[in-house]
Amino acid sequence: MLKGKIINDPIHGFITIPQGIIQSIIDHPYLQRLRRIKQLGLTDYVYPGAVHTRFHHALGAMHLMGVALESLRSKGHIISEEEEQAGRIAVLCHDLGHGPFSHALEYSFAQHIDHEAITLMLMNRLNQELGQGLSLAIEMFEGKYHRPFFHQLISSQLDVDRLDYLKRDSFFTGVIEGGVGTSRILKMIDLVNESIVVEEKAIYSVEHFLSARRLMYWQVYLHKTALSVEQMIVQIIRRASFVSQKGMEVFAPPYLRTFLERNVGKTEFETYPELLDAYLLLDDYDIWTCIKQWMLHPDKVLSDLCRALLNRKPFKVLLENEAIAEALKDKIGFDIQLHLGIDSEELSYYMFEGIISNKAYVQGNNNINILKKNGEVLDIAQASDLPNITAMSKIVSKYYLCYHKPISLRD
Repeated sequence: MLKGKIINDPIHGFITIPQGIIQSIIDHPYLQRLRRIKQLGLTDYVYPGAVHTRFHHALGAMHLMGVALESLRSKGHIISEEEEQAGRIAVLCHDLGHGPFSHALEYSFAQHIDHEAITLMLMNRLNQELGQGLSLAIEMFEGKYHRPFFHQLISSQLDVDRLDYLKRDSFFTGVIEGGVGTSRILKMIDLVNESIVVEEKAIYSVEHFLSARRLMYWQVYLHKTALSVEQMIVQIIRRASFVSQKGMEVFAPPYLRTFLERNVGKTEFETYPELLDAYLLLDDYDIWTCIKQWMLHPDKVLSDLCRALLNRKPFKVLLENEAIAEALKDKIGFDIQLHLGIDSEELSYYMFEGIISNKAYVQGNNNINILKKNGEVLDIAQASDLPNITAMSKIVSKYYLCYHKPISLRD
């Protein structure tokens, strides 16, 4: 593959950007937009260093795909330059469909359609624009290519996406326990029947990877303060949409107004290409600009929510292992209504609940397989002598109640 530009990445060191179509994709507005979308949404409200972007992550994952394929070549597996390029493109583009603040607003602008589906739409657009140069990458992305290990490297329980974001997120949050031995794991991968396996001597690195992922979910991705502020921004968009649809003037650029005033799903995106064009203009900066304006809006609910978020006044979070008692929710709701003078409909913006879950490993679903020295292939849960690997397959769920606590009621 032709050599191209070299960039210095804080996680992986020097990364080479190949000339040709990969450079064209990186320079394209679709990928450049990811510079304006933070990888971890509002997690910097908890970990101030967590301001890295989806663009950083896309380049890192692309680099790791190259490392993985070179490792497989070193073990005698034939991988053509066309396949390598397609694999790199597929993972480079894997996050194109993310909206502002990444997962925090996943379904706020596009209902009943996730970012992966939008990503595929954008890859198909790019494919037409770049002379069908993404056809093989799209096959790999969708898991339709006849060599399944490419899709496994793009999207599985041990893929280059996770290997990059765990190490990157660990670095930028400062949560060092989340660091993983990316290089060692990729040096120890191999193929059996065109599927990824990891050599037995790297089993401890895989165990650490799973433990680190579990820890990062509880300590970073599902941190209760991050949960609070991300749920607050969801309520802000919901209220802005409600107020706009009621006919009140709400400041917003035209491309954002489209999503505030109507419900947009997969069918609408496929039927009206201009909606996808409007979605592609959205990024974190648009939302912050609007929130600053909405803080001055005459609608009290919208104004309160925006002021609280801008001034980092997160809602309180009650986190329990079991469903939160109705009596407690009623008491908290009554106190909020009494002190703010709001009705039951407005209360839904000041108090809301949900469930968060953590499952580090899913047995029976694209397993992480270990290649034993005798040639036997075992699932990591059977190959490991650590009983907690099997325990990680159990879904751990917690119930949360997120609510505004009036200053007069605070401790």
